[in-house]
Amino acid sequence: MMWKGGSAVKLLVVEDDPIIQEGLRVALAQEGCEIIAADSVQKAVNCLASHSGIDLCILDIMLPDGTGYDVCAEIRRQSELPIIFLTACDDEVHTVLALEQGADDYIAKPFRMRELMARIKAVMRRTAHRNDETGVVRLGSNEVNLRTGKVYRGGSEIFLTAMEYKLLLIFVSHRGNILSRSQLLHLIWDAAGDYVTDNTLTVYVKRLRGKLEQEGEPAIIQTVRGMGYRLL
Repeated sequence: MMWKGGSAVKLLVVEDDPIIQEGLRVALAQEGCEIIAADSVQKAVNCLASHSGIDLCILDIMLPDGTGYDVCAEIRRQSELPIIFLTACDDEVHTVLALEQGADDYIAKPFRMRELMARIKAVMRRTAHRNDETGVVRLGSNEVNLRTGKVYRGGSEIFLTAMEYKLLLIFVSHRGNILSRSQLLHLIWDAAGDYVTDNTLTVYVKRLRGKLEQEGEPAIIQTVRGMGYRLL
């Protein structure tokens, strides 16, 4: 399967279990992916430095010389390369920490290969805007400049608070997908201790809509009854 303009997707798989690593290599190769494998933090960093055109990284957490968080931090210092954690550490603390470190998704072992493939494709769709040289995402009549962190309408800047902008980035990263309130609360959670409650989340969504949407224009943030919200 060719995913991007007739070219195979290049994946960096960081996994120290040789059986799981080989299983991933074979299964992903059958899906038309080009696989680069590493079994330690240092080897992963070396692969990132020596291989160009990597499209997505799959990280285990527990590695012999550190953790997948170390690899994630190194990637985020340099790029917005999409990252999926694939690990046996499936408790809430690890999930939230991975997302706070900059991961785009988190899958617990054991996993189904079909689910992993679906998640890879979904993450690549959501993060496609990162390859836009302009760094600009258009939302109706608004433009979000991801490089400067500013939002404009008709050339005039729209002021967003730090939390409103963080919520907007979460929606942009998951554009087209439904995010439950629980997912949003996990994603927006501030490691510094500034917790966002369910009621506060409602207020932030309402304020963000009020700043991005004008009467008579199509909705930008859609409420999906009983499920959550979706950025259109």
